Amino acid sequence: MTEALADLLQVSQAVFLAGVLVFLRVGAVLALLPAFGEVMVPVRVKLAIAACLTILVTPLTTPSVETTSYGPTVMLGAGLAEIAVGLILGFGLRLFVFVLQIAGTIAAQSTSLSQLLGSQAVDPQPALGVVLVIAGLALATSLGLHVRVASMLAQTYVLVPPGTLLPVGPMTEWVIDAVAHAFRLAVTLASPFVLASLLYNLALGVINRAMPQLMVAFVGAPAITFGALVLLALTAPLILSIWVTALNQRLANPWGIF
Repeated sequence: MTEALADLLQVSQAVFLAGVLVFLRVGAVLALLPAFGEVMVPVRVKLAIAACLTILVTPLTTPSVETTSYGPTVMLGAGLAEIAVGLILGFGLRLFVFVLQIAGTIAAQSTSLSQLLGSQAVDPQPALGVVLVIAGLALATSLGLHVRVASMLAQTYVLVPPGTLLPVGPMTEWVIDAVAHAFRLAVTLASPFVLASLLYNLALGVINRAMPQLMVAFVGAPAITFGALVLLALTAPLILSIWVTALNQRLANPWGIF
């Protein structure tokens, strides 16, 4: 009986320590995760979500986690490595929020809607960017973002075992490529607004040359504003579909480039 209790205590201790390692990676990812990691989400809610994801992911990763030695020094190093891996993964997902913000900023600057709601904040976010971000996060969560994140976390333990330190060189290249692709995707999503702004300014220049006495800027400002809102209503479904497809591709292949 005593030997059975000792064996049970040893197994439970190993499972608990494995859960701690999983929680460190999950918590680091959740800190930067779109939707669930937003500032507006209370810390208690984030902690509860991290605990739920840990309970869900730990049984899926127990074979790989059990290979780790649980000495104090090794445990500390493994915990720091798990936090680093989680922050890198979370940053790769957080880039998709930046994509919508950058696309909204480019679109707003191109169509004179950058200060539609004023500048009450220190660094105000354009209205188009806010609309795209909120709509994108709502779409991602409605399509099962939490399920995809749990599957991604389980997959990362196959590629990066617990306690593994990522090489600096490849990770630096990965971050640079991810940021470059994020800017490329943002410019692609905002391209309809940039093209509309180009055509608007060309037409405005032709009208100004034909009728120099007409204040074309005052006539054209309402037109570009109304046209931008109409263009947003027409292109938002396509923009968000492209964005959520890229996000799902990153969740399916977290170490790849979207």
